[in-house]
Amino acid sequence: MGSSIALVIFVVGIAFLFFLDRDNSVCTSKALWLPVIWLWINASRPISAWLGMNSLNGNWLDEIVAGILMVLGIIVIGRRRKDVILLLKRSWPIILYLSFCLVSVLWSDIPGQSFQRWVKALGDLIMVLIVATDVQPKAALRRLFSRVGFVLLPSSVLLVKYFPNLGRGYDQWGFQTNTGVTTNKNMLGVSTFVLALGAFWQVLRLLRDREQPNRGRHLLAQSATLCFGISLLVTSHSATSGASFTLGVLLLLVTAMAWMSRRPVAVHVIVLSILLTTGLAVLLGGTGAAAQALGRDPTFTGRTEIWSDVIPLATNPIVGAGFESFWSGQRLEKMRSIWGEGVNEAHNGYLEAYLNLGYVGVGLIGLILMQSYWNSVGAFRRDPAVGSLLIAFTITAAIYSITEAGFRMLDPIWFFLLLSVVAASRVTSLGNDPLQPGQSGQQFLPVRVQATHEKSAAPSFSQTGRVPGRVGASIRASSPGQTQHTKGSRQL
Repeated sequence: MGSSIALVIFVVGIAFLFFLDRDNSVCTSKALWLPVIWLWINASRPISAWLGMNSLNGNWLDEIVAGILMVLGIIVIGRRRKDVILLLKRSWPIILYLSFCLVSVLWSDIPGQSFQRWVKALGDLIMVLIVATDVQPKAALRRLFSRVGFVLLPSSVLLVKYFPNLGRGYDQWGFQTNTGVTTNKNMLGVSTFVLALGAFWQVLRLLRDREQPNRGRHLLAQSATLCFGISLLVTSHSATSGASFTLGVLLLLVTAMAWMSRRPVAVHVIVLSILLTTGLAVLLGGTGAAAQALGRDPTFTGRTEIWSDVIPLATNPIVGAGFESFWSGQRLEKMRSIWGEGVNEAHNGYLEAYLNLGYVGVGLIGLILMQSYWNSVGAFRRDPAVGSLLIAFTITAAIYSITEAGFRMLDPIWFFLLLSVVAASRVTSLGNDPLQPGQSGQQFLPVRVQATHEKSAAPSFSQTGRVPGRVGASIRASSPGQTQHTKGSRQL
């Protein structure tokens, strides 16, 4: 099949996926397209790269696009400021981390570039807040995965198979790799891993919810997306992303068991077992043996050697070199003299945080992970379906970052880790205690819900996250079981 015919088939196929997954019974904000576009760009490659512009001539275009998206995002969350302030207070480790990153600009070797990168890093949080403060956040989360996955995953398959000049590249050792819509195989791996995990979560939800309207076509669309994702994980040859996806799937399957929702403490046992196993493997040197068992280089394709070379270059073990500042100047020249032009990260999220922000930064990353896990478990008690996904992203982010720099701005796994913290805070925003039997607590509870209804009875969320009727009047949920009706308009 020729590339032109394949292009037409894939374009029609992507449109068909959107058609199959349409759902007129829920109404999310149009502002949800902002984080969708944000991920379309940051989970693939810059717009300037798509237009064939080099990094020097095209950087201005990427900055303008990012700036427009962020300004529009600020306008949106500004209109939702009461909910945003509440969620930020509940997600305080993120604020503490970003504040320290800002302060670290003061001792950076490149303060101007460091500050620009910090401003851009705020974009991830802005987009996360748009999703979490949507009028129907559970539906917004589903649509985020669908809209991003429907485009990026099939497009990657198309480029790898039929447009190799765009979908394939070469690594620093000269070996050909599959890159899809991204710029390297590791980026393809992590983008595919997070989107495929979201697709699997939706397939699992649809298989369990037999009363879901139009279940068949939704299941077909999500299953096709999952198949594209699994195919890309195989062809990307990214062992870290493949292992993280497998771990995430196992966590979703285990937490989906009925007895787990009745005994949330079992989640702690499972997660503790995973972390202890991983920790012991790292401390006892078992990671190399595990890599060999998977047919991989026991040095993780030179990662352990990079770690040995980069640690002595750390300028300040307490506070680091400054936000996103380590890989510059003489340090960058030193590493490239050893490893070539392709090296620009430590391939370890915790080590990357140490190099840029010192032990303080590593501690703050640990605080974010703990808060994400704690909030996600609280969300699991209220809504096991959503809570299990947030737990899966938290744990896989922690494991993934052992061999990849997963805590860097604009990285897909970092985006979804932030989303796990904030979204879990949203789920638990009506109280930390589990709801009593008979209360409508098995759903993604909002801070503020806006909806109109044709009947006089107050609308409520079903397990599918729907609000009966049309969107147009607002209902503020002040506490479990209570609602206050006010006349309002649809949320932006």
